[in-house]
Amino acid sequence: MTQALLSLPRQEALRADLPHVADLLHRRRAGEIDEAVIDDLVSWSWLEWLGGSLQLTTTGANICRQQQPK
Repeated sequence: MTQALLSLPRQEALRADLPHVADLLHRRRAGEIDEAVIDDLVSWSWLEWLGGSLQLTTTGANICRQQQPK
């Protein structure tokens, strides 16, 4: 799958939203995630569908880890 061509502000917004998205997934509340956000995160391989469930990819998990305070 190819990455969508997203503007830099959109890419930064997705990066900033990713920890919140990961938290919603962890709490099994994926229905609260905007479909456009899901589509963009999947196109960037930060999220994936696996067996009908949405989950973080290894890349997505690494991006979340990079944003944690040190």
